Amino acid sequence: MPPARQPDQSAPRTVSPTGVGYEGPKDGRDPRGQAGDTLTTPNGVRIPDSDHSLKAGPRGPVLLEDFHLREKIMHFDHERIPERVVHARGAGAHGVFTANGAAAKVTRAAVLAEKGLQTPVFVRFSTVLGSRGSADTVRDTRGFATKFYTKEGTWDLVGNNIPVFFIQDAIKFPDIIHAGKPHPDREIPQAQSAHDTFWDFVTLHTEATHHTIWNMSDRGIPRSYRTMDGFGVHTFRLVNEKRQTVLVKFHWKPKLGVHSLTWEEAQIAAGVDPDFHRRDLYDAIENGAFPEWDLGIQILPDTPDEAFEGIDLLDPTKIVPEESAPVQVIGTLVLNANPTNFFAETEQVAFHTGHLVPGIEGTNDPLLQGRNFSYLDTQLTRLGGPNFTQIPINRPHAPVNDNTRDGFHQQAVHTGQAPYTPNSVDDGVPFPANWADGAYVNVPRHVEGDVVRAAPASFDDHFSQPALFYKSLTSVEQQHVIDAYTFELGKCYEQGIKERALTVLARIDERLCAEVAAGLGLPVPKRIKPEKPRPESPALRQIRPTPFPIQGRIVGVVAGPGADLDGIAALRKALEAEGALLRVIAAHGGQLVKGRKVEIVERTFATGRSIEFDAIVVADGAPKDGDFRALVMLQEAFRHLKAVGAWGDGVDVLRAGGIDPGAPGVITGRKSNAKLAGAVVAALGLHRAWDRTPLVRASMVPPTV
Repeated sequence: MPPARQPDQSAPRTVSPTGVGYEGPKDGRDPRGQAGDTLTTPNGVRIPDSDHSLKAGPRGPVLLEDFHLREKIMHFDHERIPERVVHARGAGAHGVFTANGAAAKVTRAAVLAEKGLQTPVFVRFSTVLGSRGSADTVRDTRGFATKFYTKEGTWDLVGNNIPVFFIQDAIKFPDIIHAGKPHPDREIPQAQSAHDTFWDFVTLHTEATHHTIWNMSDRGIPRSYRTMDGFGVHTFRLVNEKRQTVLVKFHWKPKLGVHSLTWEEAQIAAGVDPDFHRRDLYDAIENGAFPEWDLGIQILPDTPDEAFEGIDLLDPTKIVPEESAPVQVIGTLVLNANPTNFFAETEQVAFHTGHLVPGIEGTNDPLLQGRNFSYLDTQLTRLGGPNFTQIPINRPHAPVNDNTRDGFHQQAVHTGQAPYTPNSVDDGVPFPANWADGAYVNVPRHVEGDVVRAAPASFDDHFSQPALFYKSLTSVEQQHVIDAYTFELGKCYEQGIKERALTVLARIDERLCAEVAAGLGLPVPKRIKPEKPRPESPALRQIRPTPFPIQGRIVGVVAGPGADLDGIAALRKALEAEGALLRVIAAHGGQLVKGRKVEIVERTFATGRSIEFDAIVVADGAPKDGDFRALVMLQEAFRHLKAVGAWGDGVDVLRAGGIDPGAPGVITGRKSNAKLAGAVVAALGLHRAWDRTPLVRASMVPPTV
């Protein structure tokens, strides 16, 4: 018999999942939401397959006649009023995208092709699973959605910070979200995947393995929105002026590099500053450290099989390694203005994968095709009707002359008498456009196939790319993946789910499976060989020896009443020259005064915490009372592999906190000078002192008795 579940997961059920044992009203009314053992539509029609959309052939487009897809997603889209069902917790900013002209040979879309063209944008970042009131720093996928207000109409690139998705077909989207959301009986846990229903789903639908291992990596807990990648996820088709086509994948690459939080940092932030990511974004923009990303594309041939080096380009759970198809930069995004009103802009902005402009087309990716329906449909409830594009944040920056009329929240005052085309009453206006006028004209594509609920055989490879991802990581990143799986599965109560998860991990890597099994206290599955991955892809690593710019980084300086204010001022000047900030931390608020020098205390030991700072330095003239809060702050920063430093007698404070001045990433000096400032800047550029990892891990192992 499996072990009993813990109390918080095992409340007695008054009704079984199928309604057996239910004793309800005797007057004929039956309020059960679930009756019988067979899957049906809402009106009782039995369904043989709820995992595949109805298509014209396994690789063909999804058919509009699929009533089950329509009903399933329609109902899912309207489950929450008015909060977003997914991506509810978000932050946004205005900016501008500037094309460099490199895409002119592959697309007619001016937003990408016209060199020097500047296009206004609004970007919304978000978590996926949590409610609007959840924390920013939970382990989760992050949304990265960009609305381009182009002169040809609005284009929405609705992406994530992970390049693949959990599922291959949109018909399963309600299922993966239902599995990831809080358990319906108790509405817990909030905003996290460390629970039974999530792991039950992803281990039964092994197509989710690739996305899951990305989420278990450092990518699942980004340092900030400013330091995370963005991906279009799907394969798109670009069309040039000669009607030639290529397939592409979109990539956002942050100028500051890709960096993440440690797991302990993420947990602390969720408690002491649940707004950590939105605060970081808003403060950076307000301080002039404008976040920047390069937009790049992987250009792939548009062949009949829509594959590249054996990778099915219609499968949203697959990547194309950058070593096989380099990312070519086609423009740069700069976010330079915060919203004026959160609700009017960030909350009411509406994205839609089907909002495309001439020169950009979708593909037969079944997840993308389902999203093209879902995003449009969900606005009807969330934004109160079909006129959501008239809300200022959604309003196109191109002329609009459509034949839609009336409806909820109609704000346009339409003129004329003929809302139809063609007409003679209004002199034929509006006239249809053609290719030469910039009309959206789809490139003809041959489509044929039997009407089936199926997926192509190439979609069956669920493990080779997760194995590639894990193999490509550094040893430090691999250990973080092991730790994440061990934590998440350790929060599950169903023994069978844990055991099934280990069989999945065994298909990825032997050490990964063995380490997680040891952490769970379970045996390693036998007779399962890991997949043989492709050659390593170094582009998948986050930890690199390359220094990055430090704009918007924050250095905390711990200062006592007699602190060296000249030294603080010198360090501040050096940091500000690189776009970084310095915050003075002291025992209490107010000012530090020494002669004619004055420093404002911006954080106290009560209001500051290590997570806010990318490095912490103790100034000469350090606090003499050994305030434990200062020591905790330094110890946390040291444990999180951040740069830690001191000058003068500040070194004694490091020693009092058990920090070895000779340890990696610890910067000391007799005084604050150019050498010390240069060392701090260099350490910030590398994000963390990764060489300190063995020392920190060893200190966390209790001594043997």
